[in-house]
Amino acid sequence: MCGIVGYVGKRNSQNILIEGLKKLEYRGYDSAGVAVYTQDGLQVTKSKGRLANLEAVLDGAPLTGSIGIGHTRWATHGKPSDVNSHPHTDNSRKFSVVHNGIIENYMTLKEELTAQGHVFVSETDTEVISHLISSLYEGDIVKAVQKAITRMTGAFALGVLTEYEPEKLVAVRFFSPLIIGVGEGENFIGSDIPAILDHTRNVYILNDGEMAVLTSEGVELMTLEGNFISRELFHVDWDIITAEKAGFDHFMLKEIYEQPKAYRDTMGSRIDPTGKKVVMNELKMTNEYIKSIQQVHIVACGTAYHAGMVGKSIIEKLARIPVETDVASEYRYRSPIITPNTLVVVVSQSGETADTLAALREAKRCGARVVAVTNVVGSSVAREADDVIVTWAGPEIAVASTKAYTSQLIAFYLFGLYLAQTLGTQDEAYIADVVAELKQLPEKVEQILEHAEVVKECAEQIATHNNLFFIGRGIDYAVVLEGSLKLKEISYIHSEAYPSGELKHGTLALIEEGIPVIALATQPDLFEKTVSNIKEVKARGAYVFGIHTAGETVLGKAVDQMLEIPQTIPLLSPALSVIPLQLLAYYASLARGNDVDKPRNLAKSVTVE
Repeated sequence: MCGIVGYVGKRNSQNILIEGLKKLEYRGYDSAGVAVYTQDGLQVTKSKGRLANLEAVLDGAPLTGSIGIGHTRWATHGKPSDVNSHPHTDNSRKFSVVHNGIIENYMTLKEELTAQGHVFVSETDTEVISHLISSLYEGDIVKAVQKAITRMTGAFALGVLTEYEPEKLVAVRFFSPLIIGVGEGENFIGSDIPAILDHTRNVYILNDGEMAVLTSEGVELMTLEGNFISRELFHVDWDIITAEKAGFDHFMLKEIYEQPKAYRDTMGSRIDPTGKKVVMNELKMTNEYIKSIQQVHIVACGTAYHAGMVGKSIIEKLARIPVETDVASEYRYRSPIITPNTLVVVVSQSGETADTLAALREAKRCGARVVAVTNVVGSSVAREADDVIVTWAGPEIAVASTKAYTSQLIAFYLFGLYLAQTLGTQDEAYIADVVAELKQLPEKVEQILEHAEVVKECAEQIATHNNLFFIGRGIDYAVVLEGSLKLKEISYIHSEAYPSGELKHGTLALIEEGIPVIALATQPDLFEKTVSNIKEVKARGAYVFGIHTAGETVLGKAVDQMLEIPQTIPLLSPALSVIPLQLLAYYASLARGNDVDKPRNLAKSVTVE
């Protein structure tokens, strides 16, 4: 998730671009850059690191011109660096592009363009776009962009300039957000409304499959095929803080609702075009190595550790390899048994978690191969691991992790399927079924979010209590651990999560009249046992909220209130069942008047032991 801004008008564009990028830096902060059409032609300045680094360079060598594009990057393809920063140009430096999204077939296009004589200087998928447009240009930048789009697969928002038509700025939306700001004698593009809100409150919100051509005189909207569109302007009456949250009250809620996109982005090009198997070209491990793996250790902290617990079930079920999960802060102090046939998977949203990084180094010292699951390209764990699986969730602003966690689950599903394919532990038909269901998860998450008000009602009841319990069996237990953590960290309600079968081994002593219990029951093979456990707490006065899959009717007779999730393969249920638990925590915190995005005593990334 990167930030795009663009300007065409009468004023100096550099200052407007920098102002806009400051409003979008929450979308990415690995690097930043601008391209401006000046008296000397199209000029590009970019810099690794925070936006302040780019400002320092421009202070010494400003760009003067009334049309330009800017970008703040969240790295996906290629580590953060000056050369990988946007905007990207072709070899002639006559075409410049900023891009948010992923071009899934960029390697195929890159090979074709290289054969034609194009020379690439970066590791990014975006550079391919500038070369592709250049190769298709025949005097009309709009037609060249339209032709290029027909060759590209993936998700993208684009801002395009060419020196040959310096009065035009072309913008495209295809599954990545982009808005058009309309002013007097000037017009703007931005990934989000905050980028342009200081200059205009009149916007067009592009839909998927639409593009715009901007000049200082006006804006033309059209389909990607070139059919013109007529649309009323939307007037923004939000304040700037609300606008940064895209109209949501908090970043956490915004990020909960961004999960369908995060699922799609993390799957990305990792699902074969046939839709029947997984492709993980980023992994350097050979098939021979995979067949030599005797055990897997998953090591992480906090929410990432809970993702690892789900990952354990995924890998053992699909690949039939024994898996241990360990808290990173304990891992290296217990002298773990590591051999060259041990694969260690470290999970860290930031890629800078101190304990996880220390565990990675210990594993490598002992001779293990390490795979990093992280949200940050170029982070420490990404640089030091042997293989990296990037979760393309985009930046998380709220301290309580939501979309980063669920993207980690998607990464584990993909990795587990990939191992199963290589080892032959599951037949092709079963893998195809799981992949098909995996692709439907984003839509099913959207269905859950449509009924958030039901969860809100439950949360407001829970918010009046100071103690409660979560229970679940099997893979549901791993999910309720995360639900309990979410509730604790932002609502400050004391909660505990237990395997349902352990209740009679001591926990039942804590059940008293009226205490809330959240019971997760999504696993058919454990359903009857879970219902029995629910009856045990009900008999002792608990008020039970049950979460189950659609079509199940028995649970309703055993609980006081029910929350429903769409049906899916039981192994995939954690990617759905955690969504109402996230909403439950959010609304409970809201009901108690807490600062949802910045809970007390906590930081987003833990970079010290």
